[in-house]
Formats: sequence, structure tokens, C-alpha cells
Amino acid sequence: QVQLVESGGGLVRAGGSLRLSCAASGSMSSINAMGWYRQAPGKQRELVASIGSGGNTDYADSVKGRFTISRDNAKNTVYLQMNSLRPEDTAVYYCNVKYRRSGWYEYDAWGQGTQVTVSS
Repeated sequence: QVQLVESGGGLVRAGGSLRLSCAASGSMSSINAMGWYRQAPGKQRELVASIGSGGNTDYADSVKGRFTISRDNAKNTVYLQMNSLRPEDTAVYYCNVKYRRSGWYEYDAWGQGTQVTVSS
């Protein structure tokens, strides 16, 4: 069983910053990609940013230049630094971790979600 614990959400004014953290623990032989998704009311969950085991990153067009994803492999933790926040960034943010236990099968784990609210 793998657990993801998220922290760092909250209420911020437009133009402000927040930093999300997600720590993974449990039975894993390796962690592959780590990422952040978000879901706004009435909308589908979307990928915000991801980072591979080698450090390669991918961002949604809407957050490029404002958000930065990083990871600390020693702590099994992924971060999302969010700057220049906009009201349209308001959503529940979910951490996702792709990991292996043994063999080649890749599992998915999800965090419980953390609310980010940006006021105008």
C-alpha cells in the first residue's frame, strides 16, 4: 500500500504564490513519474505538470512560465511552486505517483487532494 500526503493548498490573492508538497510512502521498489493534476468544479481533471525519474518535465500550456515542478528523490516528495496565480487556477489539486513494486508493472497512486483558491 502506498500513501500520498499532500500539503500547501490554501487561499491566495491573484498574483500571489503557493507551494504544494506531496510525500509518498509505502511499499515501492522505484518511483517513475510524479505529477500534479487539478479539477475545477464542473470540469474534468487535467494534468498540470509532471516530472520523470530523470528530471524531465512537462507542463500544461496554461501554467508554463508560472508553475515549476520539482522532486526530491531522497524524500520521495514532489513539489509544485505556483507563482502569478490567477482565479482560473482555482481547483482541487491532486498528486499522482507512478511506481513499481517488483517486476515491470506500473501502479498509480493518488493523493487526497488539496484545495487552491485564488481570489480576484
